[in-house]
Amino acid sequence: MWEVKGIVDLAIFDSLGQVTLDIDIDRDRAARHGLAIGDIAPVIQAGIGGQQAGTVFEPGGDQNFPIVVRLAPQYRGSVDAIRNLVLSVANPGGSGSIQIPLSEVARVSLRSGPSMIYRENEERYVPIKFGVRKRDLAGAVREAQRKVAEEVALPPGYRIEWVGAFGDLAAALERLKVVVPLSIGAVLLLLLAYFRSLIDMALAASAMPLALIGGIFALAINGTPFSVSAAIGFIGLFGISVMEGIIILSYFNRRVETGLSREDALVDAAKARLRPVMMTCIAACVGLLPAAFSYGVGAQVQRPLAIVVVGGNLLSPILILVVLPVLIDALSRKGRMSESAGANP
Repeated sequence: MWEVKGIVDLAIFDSLGQVTLDIDIDRDRAARHGLAIGDIAPVIQAGIGGQQAGTVFEPGGDQNFPIVVRLAPQYRGSVDAIRNLVLSVANPGGSGSIQIPLSEVARVSLRSGPSMIYRENEERYVPIKFGVRKRDLAGAVREAQRKVAEEVALPPGYRIEWVGAFGDLAAALERLKVVVPLSIGAVLLLLLAYFRSLIDMALAASAMPLALIGGIFALAINGTPFSVSAAIGFIGLFGISVMEGIIILSYFNRRVETGLSREDALVDAAKARLRPVMMTCIAACVGLLPAAFSYGVGAQVQRPLAIVVVGGNLLSPILILVVLPVLIDALSRKGRMSESAGANP
């Protein structure tokens, strides 16, 4: 994964390093003494960990304390002492029993064991961490997934899960697949209710793709990858651009209804609505300009949103004031009937 562009600070969480006492019972040697694992394990448990022998109740109360019996520290405080832990076995030469050390039937040693065991959903896992710099998170992780799938052969029973910020991003994108269409649909319904015309609704909504161009250019110039924050910025930018489209289109409709020709109404609408459109864009830009140039804590969340809104609002007024009147002239039906009647008396 070091070869993937943008991957930094790749490391595995420390999972080893804890000194562990390893007692490996030799079944064959234990069987020759007539012992099973179930006979040896309780002795080790009682000698090292302790075994409850009874309970002491507090006089006059319900509180009780367990009585635990185990070997003295000098008989369990070292590997050699544990190797000499005494086991009672049947005497092979006659009646009674004899005592043998634990080392006769088991290998006792110290080894490096897990210092931390990570579990989730009742399953053990080994966490591997990395960060992404100067590249979009989704692109870096997808390339890393492809390389891992090509070069890493997982043993049976193992699997890889990509979680963390990437998991949050994937979940957020799934939600945006629902939120964005609903938001655009709500805007279109409001436009239809306001203009009561499908053509006027489409003309006002055409300001959204015009604003989209400015937001995309702003992200490309800054080298900022697309993210959930940028997607939210586009949603806000759509609302501002639609408001600018309403300002121009509604003014054009009112001027045509007063008897002005279509050409004069378009020119008048572009001139008269220049100041409101520019003021709307400038207000949004000034409010988010500090966030667009911030690099402090939390900047990675707020900067994409601010860059989209600022960049889109800088370019969208030019496009809307130039392109939208052309679209209105080509598609709007306002004033066409009166012009046709005037041309054919």
